[in-house]
Amino acid sequence: MLTVALVLAALAALLHVYIFALEALAWNTPRGRATFGTTREQARATQELAYNQGFYNLFLALVTTVGVVLMAASTGPAGAGPALIYAGAGSMLLAAVVLVTKNRAMARAAVVQGTAPALALTLLTVVLLMN
Repeated sequence: MLTVALVLAALAALLHVYIFALEALAWNTPRGRATFGTTREQARATQELAYNQGFYNLFLALVTTVGVVLMAASTGPAGAGPALIYAGAGSMLLAAVVLVTKNRAMARAAVVQGTAPALALTLLTVVLLMN
């Protein structure tokens, strides 16, 4: 069960690296505009905000990845690994909740963004409670 939790956390991190690339690097491209439903003018006007937000996603991915690596390398559930996974994946999940509570039309994006972290955190909690 721990392995599945770590794989899900790693997948959530990979997704957030992809989101980083879309927001920080490809915001003004046709792919970026199509993904986020923005016009060329809207993309230009919000480029700095998207760039900053993209880096938030990258940092969440890095925190989660370090937690996964630490947990995978340890012999037990203690240490910084679980805390980093809770911080990174927990923030990913909460960001998905914020996304859908602000705009119900973003429900699909919120589900995509929040499912892997939610499952990872649920399984990680079960594993930690069992030890």
